Amino acid sequence: MTISEFSIPFKYKTWRSSPIRWVASHALHHWPIFLLAALGAIGNAALASVPAIEFGKVFENLTSGQPLVEVFLRGAAIVCISQTIRGLMQFMRNFGFEVMAQMVERDVREEFYISLLGKSMTFHSLQSIGDLMARATNDIREVNYIFSPGINMVFGSVNFLFIPLTIGAAIHPALLLTPVIFIIAYFLSIWHYLRILKPITTEVRATFGKMNSRLAEDIDGIETVKAAAQEEKEIELFRENTKAYRDATIKQGDVEARFLPILLLALAMGFGLLHALILARQGAIELSSVISYFSALAMLGFPTNTSIRSYSMISSGLAGARRLLNIMNSENNLDENNDGHASEISGDVEFRNVNFSYEEGNATLENINFKVKAGQTVAIVGQTGSGKTSLIRLINRTYDPMQGQVLIDGVDLREWKLDSLRSQISIIEQDIFLFSKTVAENIAFGKPQASRDEIRLAADKAQASNFIAELEDGYETVIGERGATLSGGQRQRLALARAFLTDPRILILDDSTSAIDSKTEDEIQRAIKTASAGRTTFIITHRLSQIRWADLIIVMRKGRISAIGTHEELMRTSPAYQAIFGEV
Repeated sequence: MTISEFSIPFKYKTWRSSPIRWVASHALHHWPIFLLAALGAIGNAALASVPAIEFGKVFENLTSGQPLVEVFLRGAAIVCISQTIRGLMQFMRNFGFEVMAQMVERDVREEFYISLLGKSMTFHSLQSIGDLMARATNDIREVNYIFSPGINMVFGSVNFLFIPLTIGAAIHPALLLTPVIFIIAYFLSIWHYLRILKPITTEVRATFGKMNSRLAEDIDGIETVKAAAQEEKEIELFRENTKAYRDATIKQGDVEARFLPILLLALAMGFGLLHALILARQGAIELSSVISYFSALAMLGFPTNTSIRSYSMISSGLAGARRLLNIMNSENNLDENNDGHASEISGDVEFRNVNFSYEEGNATLENINFKVKAGQTVAIVGQTGSGKTSLIRLINRTYDPMQGQVLIDGVDLREWKLDSLRSQISIIEQDIFLFSKTVAENIAFGKPQASRDEIRLAADKAQASNFIAELEDGYETVIGERGATLSGGQRQRLALARAFLTDPRILILDDSTSAIDSKTEDEIQRAIKTASAGRTTFIITHRLSQIRWADLIIVMRKGRISAIGTHEELMRTSPAYQAIFGEV
């Protein structure tokens, strides 16, 4: 099934072929900051070698009989000045990588959010909100940690590996043996460590997402849980998810605890000191050089100790990036059709031999054929599960048909420019969604630039102005998430006002007056009649009072059209229609 959705291009091109390339493409966009941090890291490592060299010189000068005060003052001054400058370099490294981490996190968060908005309803209907939230929050935060402290520590510490090489080579070529063997063994062990850690960090991220998904479901369905007195069962299910996350995290800790470079460092320090002492005993080097060399070897402790956590952070961050890319790279066949047909809709709608299903082999709509003229009002009726809602969702390309065509003004919907099409179609669903914003902002959601007078007029048409006036702050009242602070009828009237404000050419009402009392329903029906004048209107309803004045009634049964006609015609000719409304 080809799905078409609206999408916004990200502000710069990223490479999504692998987690490493994707993260690198974000990092390269901020290369000046990375360069600043890298210079700080190199300068910090270079100046870290000064004390090791000076300690040897001080020892040598002391043993040669030079004045004690002069030796100490000169050595102390050099160390003090160099380490002060080193502190500035270290600040530049830490600050640079932290700024870069925050910028990359901001960009990744924005790219992921844009990608989510561009996904189809098929995608969103199959995704767990809790897992998506885990990816959008925790996984993106893990990407931040790739740079700080991850790469910050790795890049800053790896330079320290070369200090023993430089100092050792300057003292005696034979002293290269220990640091060279250590460096080779170090990188081989890091490669082995990351290879083992990769599936474990992936498991940690997955179990966290599953745990978060369970939490989101319980919070969203808390009323159902309490009504069925299932608190203990849900607690047990959540406990199982937390146990899986705990076990995966412990498994990661077990691998980190057996970090081989720690053992390699101990061996290198012992063997390096022994080697240097043997050379000193043979007269190949001075005793002061042994001190300088051993001080240089001690610097291998910084990359060794920091790599335990930093490489783990990088592995976790890449696992998070992999989970983000799994979402972002799905459904690459989305067709926004930016160069497609764009014009003002008249309102002619036609279905030609349309077949549709959410899953292969399980047909939802079969062989749907009908025509609606511009300005007509169409009522769609049928038993629950007959395909009414699926049918109207094809009109604005929430979904595309598996076979056949849906045409507006004679143009196949696939040929329309998507934003041009949807901006002229308004749908009011049975399950009204309102945002945690003011009443005015909710009404103007589809037309943010609307004036207050336009908002008030739309509210009047939807019979919502009276209850809005009774709210504490009127149109500036902030309503709860999903409109929880309003009644069902109030939420539906705000949704109607939102639709009236956008002045759509095609209006679709999916049982939108189901939660409204009879008196208010009569008022809203008059408003709908006024609003539907000059525009094509589709109404899914079981209320006979709304069906009677429809120009055309479509009777659905098991995904097929059972009958089409006016109320009077169908009462005479359609047994299915009679079965639904014969008792009314």
